[in-house]
Amino acid sequence: MEDKKDLPKYLTLEKKFPCYNAVHKMGSEEGDTIVLVNPREVAGYMKRIPPGKLTTIIEICRSIAGAHKVSGCCSLTTGIFIMTTANAAEEARQIVDRSPRVQKESAREKGQPAHNSEPAGKDGEDSWLSEIPYWRTLKSGGFLNEKYPGGAEGQKKQLEGEGFTVLRKGKRFSVDHYEDFLIRDL
Repeated sequence: MEDKKDLPKYLTLEKKFPCYNAVHKMGSEEGDTIVLVNPREVAGYMKRIPPGKLTTIIEICRSIAGAHKVSGCCSLTTGIFIMTTANAAEEARQIVDRSPRVQKESAREKGQPAHNSEPAGKDGEDSWLSEIPYWRTLKSGGFLNEKYPGGAEGQKKQLEGEGFTVLRKGKRFSVDHYEDFLIRDL
């Protein structure tokens, strides 16, 4: 997951922007300055969510806007980066789980001989990404993200494993009383 050299980018919000309606709902007006950030910045916010807590794209956007001292952030690119982070984090988990270091530790736990090898991943990239609890980042309204690894069912399993109650609402899932668990100031 690499950053783009031209980001962050500061723009004047226009009605023709694809993210206008969502950013406007979060309080920004036409003519306000908004920011487009790098994927790693979004991932950094997602990584901060501890067990027992949740966040949504709205809280992440508000935190990003506050950090950049602007009215809002592009929810479209932030949403794409949230999904990208989730998929990269899951892929990194699988790489780390298959790494010789993890296999060596697992073999020791089982009383089996361990082989000498180094962990997978260049410069700790896999390790850093694998620590992101992406399933704690919800869509607005507390809904689960069907584009996460394993779909909404995979996210539901992760959240229920942490003690959250997940309800079916039509074809979608949401966390019961998600507002009670939100971290608003990331």
